[in-house]
Amino acid sequence: MTVTETELSGCYILEPSVHNDERGHFFESYNKEKFKKATGLDINFVQDNQSFSTHGVLRGLHYQVGEGAQAKLVRVCAGAVIDVAVDLRRESATFGKYVAVELSAENKKQLFIPRGFAHGFVVLSNEAEFVYKCDNFYSKKHECGIIYNDPTLNIDWKLSPDDITISPKDKDFPDFNNAVFF
Repeated sequence: MTVTETELSGCYILEPSVHNDERGHFFESYNKEKFKKATGLDINFVQDNQSFSTHGVLRGLHYQVGEGAQAKLVRVCAGAVIDVAVDLRRESATFGKYVAVELSAENKKQLFIPRGFAHGFVVLSNEAEFVYKCDNFYSKKHECGIIYNDPTLNIDWKLSPDDITISPKDKDFPDFNNAVFF
């Protein structure tokens, strides 16, 4: 596994070692000890989630605050997405900056998003299966969000706004300047 820290401190791209042969392929999608050795982080994931979405579906930007904050390890097992992490840590040198990574079944990349970040993704392929681990349980009372098309963040979602489908809940999120931060 290759682990590369992004320009946002604590946010990592993971690329597994893939073993191909005539039967197909095999790779270790997560190994706690290898992750800890590569990042110095001792994360205890407690919940796995999976979503199915069609082309243009955008989920985000989501995060939880306070004792409900979550770190996530995200990947795509079918299809392709643009995955975005936004640094919401006020004390961080990269506060308000984002990283966008294409995650796909083909490239098998994963993104580790630490606590203190908002997260979202948009589906580029016809369909996508999105899988992620969390180090804390979902908590509705700690749930927050930022509108996906916030002009301050100016995220390039790689799709026209006309091609994006977003839930009513996500449409009601505040802009970056009115969001709750850590």
